[in-house]
Amino acid sequence: MDAIRIEHVSKTVPSGWPGQPPVTILSDLSFSVGKGEIYGFLGPNGAGKTTTLKILMGLMQASSGHVEVLGAPVQDVRIHGKVGFLPESPYFYDYLTGEEFLRFYGRLAGLGRADLERRVPELLKRMRLEEAKGRHLRRFSKGMLQRVGLAQAIIHDPELVVLDEPMSGLDPIGRKEVRDLILQLRDQGKTVFFSTHIIADVEMVCDRVGILHKGRLLATGAIEDLVGDGEAQTVEIVSEGKGLDRLAPVKAYATRVLNRGNRCLIVLPGPDHLDDVITAIRQHKGNLVSVTPHKGSLEDVFIRQTSRAM
Repeated sequence: MDAIRIEHVSKTVPSGWPGQPPVTILSDLSFSVGKGEIYGFLGPNGAGKTTTLKILMGLMQASSGHVEVLGAPVQDVRIHGKVGFLPESPYFYDYLTGEEFLRFYGRLAGLGRADLERRVPELLKRMRLEEAKGRHLRRFSKGMLQRVGLAQAIIHDPELVVLDEPMSGLDPIGRKEVRDLILQLRDQGKTVFFSTHIIADVEMVCDRVGILHKGRLLATGAIEDLVGDGEAQTVEIVSEGKGLDRLAPVKAYATRVLNRGNRCLIVLPGPDHLDDVITAIRQHKGNLVSVTPHKGSLEDVFIRQTSRAM
């Protein structure tokens, strides 16, 4: 059983102008998220990520299609107790202290007094908020608010955690802390589904990824499958010697040549003609310093896919 299953979901809204056709936000969206995996929902701003999450959480109704969460239709309110959610721009009651905030959301989630006495201090420590437990939220930094928001999303120990742009606006330390938490949740057997436009965060933590653009899912799968089978996309050769940039194989096959002092950087579009170039360098009495293959990245896939869809 999948943790999330979205089948042929579309969402349209009125244009707001008389006589104009409805605006399509999502178009025939289909994908699934397996239990116990981290799935990154990647797309530029305005791609439809937040709309998808709102439909997934039952906060918005799809115009067509079917959505299941933890094996039940999204309309089944019984699944809500098994799901934790942090929206992109949450509103917190800023007159509450960190401890009061977590106790409030814990009670909303149905936790009893004994569970609250255990979970609240545990999460404050886990989120490095012990010293701020008596501080009002209005005095929290952006990173602290994000961490306390994550704490409320998991206070009831949910099976599925849904996060909308959890790294947005955080400094590098804050982003690392959120990534570490996401990995910890997976280690505990939780499923994590999060949206983002920060490609590096997806590459570092996700088992699978989906690329959304203008309401359409352009690609989905494991990162290694999307970027290719591991074959080098470009090869960089660094060598020492004079006149290496004028060698016939270099002029024929290199996409970039850069001379710096006695060194020459040669970039090939792939490994096909690597032997020809290396042989020519050696015959010219050049000294080979390094050969570095560069594999494709998720950023390459993202740019390629979104460029095609424009």
